Amino acid sequence: MSGTHDEAFGDDGSDEAFTDLTDSSDSTDSTHFTDDALDTGLLEEELRQAAAILDPVPAELRRIAVDAFALHDLDARVAELTFDSLVDAIPVRGAEDPPRMLTFRVDDVTVDVEVTEDGLIGQLLPPGPADVEVLSGPRAHARLTADDLGRFTGEAPPSGPFALRLRTGGDVVVTEWLRA
Repeated sequence: MSGTHDEAFGDDGSDEAFTDLTDSSDSTDSTHFTDDALDTGLLEEELRQAAAILDPVPAELRRIAVDAFALHDLDARVAELTFDSLVDAIPVRGAEDPPRMLTFRVDDVTVDVEVTEDGLIGQLLPPGPADVEVLSGPRAHARLTADDLGRFTGEAPPSGPFALRLRTGGDVVVTEWLRA
C-alpha cells in the first residue's frame, strides 16, 4: 500500500487517525460547509446553463421526452387542439400583440384558453369546478383552480412547451403540448 494510505490508518489497521482528520466536532475550521452556506439553487442553475451550452439536448430527444412525460397519466384523455389563433384566426388590423386563443376538445369536454403576456385565462365546458395544472416539463407546475363556472386564471404566462392537466372529479383531461 502507499505511504499516504498507511498514514490514514493506525498501526493495527484501525481508522482512528482517519477519524481524527474528519472529526469536526471540536474544530472551528471554516472549510466545513453547511447546507445554508451553499446556494444549491444558484449552483444548479449555473450547471444547467453550462450543460445547455456545452452539451445541448437534441430537438428530437426533447420532443420524445415531452411526449413520454405526458404518458404518466395513462388514464387521462388527451384533448386535441381544434383552434389556435396563430394559425386559424384572421388578423385584426391595428392589434399589435393580440392574445393567443386556444381551444382543446375531447369527447364532450372543451377547454378554451387565452394566453397573454399577463398570464392565462381559461374556461372549462361544460362548466364545473376543476383542479388545473399548467405543465411545463420538469419545472414545478402552476396549480390553478376552476370555479363552479369552469373559469380559471394564472398570473404567469407559460414559457416554452406547456400543456394543461384538468382534474374534474374522477376524470383527468390533458391537453396537447404547445410552445407558448
